[in-house]
Amino acid sequence: MKQPEYLRAVQGFARRELTGNDAHLDSLAEAPLPLYERFAGTGLANWWLPKEHGGLGLGLEESVRITSELAYHDAGVAFTLFIPILTTSMVTWYGSEELKERHLGRLVAENGFAATLGSEHAAGSELARMTTTARVEGDTVVLDGQKAFSTNTGFAQFLVVIARSQEDPSGYLAVLVPRDTPGVTVDKRWDVIGLRSSATYQVSLSGVRVPAANVLRGNGLRLLEVGLNASRILIATTALGVARRIRDVCMDYGKTKSVKGAPLTANAVFASRLGQFEMQIEVMTNQCLAAARAYDAIAARPDAGEEFLRTGTLKQALTTKMFCGQTGWQIASTASEMFGGLGYTHESVIGKLARDMRYVSIVEGGDDVLRDLVFTRYVVPVSKRS
Repeated sequence: MKQPEYLRAVQGFARRELTGNDAHLDSLAEAPLPLYERFAGTGLANWWLPKEHGGLGLGLEESVRITSELAYHDAGVAFTLFIPILTTSMVTWYGSEELKERHLGRLVAENGFAATLGSEHAAGSELARMTTTARVEGDTVVLDGQKAFSTNTGFAQFLVVIARSQEDPSGYLAVLVPRDTPGVTVDKRWDVIGLRSSATYQVSLSGVRVPAANVLRGNGLRLLEVGLNASRILIATTALGVARRIRDVCMDYGKTKSVKGAPLTANAVFASRLGQFEMQIEVMTNQCLAAARAYDAIAARPDAGEEFLRTGTLKQALTTKMFCGQTGWQIASTASEMFGGLGYTHESVIGKLARDMRYVSIVEGGDDVLRDLVFTRYVVPVSKRS
């Protein structure tokens, strides 16, 4: 079957910029990497943004196919390029028309990046305990606090900050903040163990002032839940892309490695493991696409924003991220054993792929957090849910 044009463009970019470049992509080089500008040359930067703001308007199903292809070559590149979907989806569904036109239109025109500031050290997975505050002073909102992990902030055009309302401690706001606003300070870039071609920062906010019109409509924590649906499905998809690469790396290794006078590929144990990988990859593929279709079905509705607010966290997003993270890690762990001692060195790419895979079960809610969400939202009977 002929590949769609957008996917051929991604494949061409990957061959030119990513193939054979594993060592550099794993080096924690200065961010952003120049190759992100060259990705914009494909015409696919921010590919999901709506056509009315100049974007391509591709759906999440197409995003899964793009992300899998990028992650096959480097999960950090994939993560950098798709993670603004978390920020922009909140603005798309809940920002004013003027806010969308000004900021989403510019993002498309300049092939820019956006970032979300939600997590904090002390609060951890209990985001309701966050200490970053937002107070209203006339027609201005003032933000103060520190955010722990925010990818792309250092080179983003704008941020969406989740903060507790100082006037109403039980209320939360999602506030759009241009990156160059005084008081926004990048404290450090984290030295992450995987996805090292991406850049995640700790950020401080001190007396950051923006117009009150920059506040998105709705409870900030609920808006973050909505935004996380798309990004969690695409994070799961990076596990799919990395797993496909691991399968192929193992196959190449098996062709050159000899055991008892025969290629490793002729070994029944080796063959059964690759067969197991292929089965797992097939199920991961189907699950990512099914979750994306469920998301796209809501996004296509005329009342999509309201329906997402009603639904909140999609079960398909939670279960897909959990399943792909766990299954991907099984594949990565098994594959590293198949390489023997070489699998525990930097001489083989399998070590990088295992480190890249690990993030799937950690970011945007670790598996224990997501298990609890699935239980409280989808297992406990409706009449007994808090």
